Amino acid sequence: MANPTFTLPARGATPELKLSKKAPKSTDAILVPVLLGEEGPELPASPLLDDAALRAVLTSLTAVGATGKAGEVTRVPAPEGAAGTSVIAVGLGDPEELTDETVRRAAGCAARSLTGLKTVSTSLGVFGLAAAVEGIALGAYNYRGIRGGAEDNGTPVGKVVFVGDTKVDADAFETARVTAEAVILARDLVNTPSSHLYPESYAGIIAAEAEASGLEVEVLAEKALAKQGYGGILAVGQGSSRGPRLVRLTWTPKKSKKTVALVGKGITFDTGGISIKPAANMENMISDMGGSAAVAATIIAAAKLDLPVKITATLPLAENMPDGLALRPGDVITHYGGVTSEIINTDAEGRLVLADALVRASEDKPDYLIDTATLTGAQMVALGVRTAGVLGSEELRDRIAATGRDVGEPAWAMPMLEEQEEELKSPVADIRNAHPNRWGGMEFAALYLSRFVGEGIEWAHVDIAGPSYNTSGVHGYTPKRATGVPVRTFLALLAEVAQED
Repeated sequence: MANPTFTLPARGATPELKLSKKAPKSTDAILVPVLLGEEGPELPASPLLDDAALRAVLTSLTAVGATGKAGEVTRVPAPEGAAGTSVIAVGLGDPEELTDETVRRAAGCAARSLTGLKTVSTSLGVFGLAAAVEGIALGAYNYRGIRGGAEDNGTPVGKVVFVGDTKVDADAFETARVTAEAVILARDLVNTPSSHLYPESYAGIIAAEAEASGLEVEVLAEKALAKQGYGGILAVGQGSSRGPRLVRLTWTPKKSKKTVALVGKGITFDTGGISIKPAANMENMISDMGGSAAVAATIIAAAKLDLPVKITATLPLAENMPDGLALRPGDVITHYGGVTSEIINTDAEGRLVLADALVRASEDKPDYLIDTATLTGAQMVALGVRTAGVLGSEELRDRIAATGRDVGEPAWAMPMLEEQEEELKSPVADIRNAHPNRWGGMEFAALYLSRFVGEGIEWAHVDIAGPSYNTSGVHGYTPKRATGVPVRTFLALLAEVAQED
């Protein structure tokens, strides 16, 4: 059972979302889309504005220089008879280039301009309801943090009402709402400082969220981990006074044809251990559990959506610290399942905990096995900070990468390298956890993990070292710090898998 003493110390603020046939009388403003036309902005028909009001708003937008380019936000007074006191127009750009991602990003930009308003009604959903809902919810997200002083001024709009057909659009709206809610949960978990989120508390928080959604929960503490032989998780966690955990979540719907196993890295803080990291920017290592947060949020959302596919989530949680008991370079450890690893670099710890979890997940004999982790700096060197690297079984690898691009979470298929097979060998163990040069670090990590995947299982590894945590500026619907990647990719993939024979 979940430990009720563990809760998140802060949650990100987001607006209430509602689908309605018409705008409520209490609307403060209306949000409408505007397109980039050849001769100026073009204002599409809207259920929120009659013809006369549309003409008046278009005149006002033209007068203040609005163009309709993607992401441009312009506010003008509402014409007489329209709901609210102002009209907020968000640009969608060239109508011939319009995509769901365009709508999602524009909605995110618009959401940040709604600060302080109580209720906003929008017709943005006519260009893609699901994308508009996700963009508004994720773009408005504001993580206030743990503060003892007055509220900050970033409180998002209180409620956003999407005007549409409440019967036809209900399923799409609810799926988008739950999907956004899952991304927000992942963000909240990653944004929580390690003073409050460590293996024991993290396991308790996940367990409570999972049980509330009807999932089966199993939590293994240190004694159980030692008894069952989880040598990788124990080795990484042995340098911390806050011991490791393994969390297992299971979603078993009444009808399911396929089984998917998800695995997520959960290093609640990573100093690098004895191979200690530089001090600069080490505070960002609270995000090294981003893979586990995404996996936990995904399976919880799958249960809420009642997806007809059986899902298991295996989450190894540990804190990588450099005390007198810490793992050392040169040590040899025995993983769950019996494979031994020579430790070359204690900062290559994520693959050690994932190895144990992959073996355990493989025992369930899933149709698909997918792991995700903030695993290597090499991912960012190869693909930048917004594009995840996907490696593994070719068909599943390519499918996940394509799905990520489709939902606006960029991903790219990468190979595992034949020449690194020799580099994986160790003179004192079955394999070693790092290689002696700086080339192909993302690929080497995936090759290492492949040794722990059960025979005949389709497997993919998603490296989200850059995309999981945004240290640059806000863009589209992506805030600073935690992003919630790749929750939307995984949910879209699971929805597809649920339809397979």
